[in-house]
Amino acid sequence: MTFPTYFEAFDAKQMLEDYPVGDAFVSRYTAMSRDELHALQDRRFLKLMKRGWEIPFYQRLWGAKGIEPGDIRSIEDIVKLPVYDKSDLMASIADHPPYGDFGGVGSGGDRSPVIFHTTSGTTGRPQALLFGPKGREITNLLVGRMYRWQGLRPDDVVQSVYGHGMINGGHYIREAVIHFTNSIFLSAGTGIETRSTNQIGLMADFNVSVLVGFIDYIRKLAEVAEAEGLLDRINIRMICGHLGTEDRASVEKAWGGAKAYDWYGVGDTGSIAGEGPERDGLYVWEDAQYLELLDIDGGAPVETGQTGDMVVTCLFKDDIAPCIRFNTHDITHELTGANQTGMVFKRIAGFRGRSDNMVKLRGINVFPHAIGALIENRSDLTGEYVCHVSRDASGRDEMMVTIESHGGTDMAQLAAVLRQGLSVEVGVKLVGPGETAAATQIDVRQKPIRLIDERKL
Repeated sequence: MTFPTYFEAFDAKQMLEDYPVGDAFVSRYTAMSRDELHALQDRRFLKLMKRGWEIPFYQRLWGAKGIEPGDIRSIEDIVKLPVYDKSDLMASIADHPPYGDFGGVGSGGDRSPVIFHTTSGTTGRPQALLFGPKGREITNLLVGRMYRWQGLRPDDVVQSVYGHGMINGGHYIREAVIHFTNSIFLSAGTGIETRSTNQIGLMADFNVSVLVGFIDYIRKLAEVAEAEGLLDRINIRMICGHLGTEDRASVEKAWGGAKAYDWYGVGDTGSIAGEGPERDGLYVWEDAQYLELLDIDGGAPVETGQTGDMVVTCLFKDDIAPCIRFNTHDITHELTGANQTGMVFKRIAGFRGRSDNMVKLRGINVFPHAIGALIENRSDLTGEYVCHVSRDASGRDEMMVTIESHGGTDMAQLAAVLRQGLSVEVGVKLVGPGETAAATQIDVRQKPIRLIDERKL
């Protein structure tokens, strides 16, 4: 039987020409104007739309709004298209099991290669994720490009604490490092895949210099290294994780002055934005990702500098499972003013919370992730917390924030800090170090649980 192999399904040399890495990336996009970038986006968007019209999911989604192919003539017309989110994809899977009808996956012996993973299930049942070879490798490339721009070198040893198994994250990070950086890669995984004490042993034995993963667990590993007496044997110079609302100072201090970099992405899209060497905001990879910020309630574009839902179109994903106006429900705002790198791309502040994980208390929008920034860098606290939301008999919603303390914390003062930072009063409960782990599942999940909603809405 004759069929295309993975590396025959796309042109790798053309990919590197279209999406450069290393010095070629910097030189191209520091010399490019916004007008040139817009023209590039427009060409890629129109090619993507052609593929989109071949997918039953989009035929149904767009057709329900009375949209026809001739209605979308340029990237400016993207606002005519409806957004969709995970709930629409899960409905597609329910109606067309097991993969849904959004992938455009062929059948039979001549089918092109397909990469299949799932999301972590942080916000519910895991979702199917599908990639074609071209889409997958550009997804990998964007991460490798980012790491290299931030300062990753071929002589670095990278330890990843992203999860593996069916989850997409750890796999494409491994592929990114191996395919595009020449660094040595250790796929340690989460604490359940490789126990925390063994993770520390790997770092010491193999001279790990770079850590990648979610900051919560990376910070915890520094505590384990100190407890095991191995912190002095480990020389971490760079951390690339997901800082979100947290101050990088705590994790940098924990790892002896390592430099921490922030980035943002989701399973469906891969890396959307990341910090550069100057760490002056997260640069959106606009040659590959078209990012809109839309009002959480009305869906209209927000003014520059205003907070909105991140809605993403992957300009490169025109083979399997095109992604056109996917609402991540993660919120951020665009940064204004000149950047320090000369890069043509716009910048965002990074992840600031989830609009579908937002709790409204007495008319105030509360994002649980914002609490991390309010309690970090305090010697009396570990930085770990979990929020429980409940509704009393009168219908009033209340939030209890359980926070780990080393001891000596003034509960009234801490409650005042949260009240000022959140603009609403919440309950506070103090527990000892490690006592939130069962609720947050920090040792077994890529992203710890920070909100437990007990209202059963």
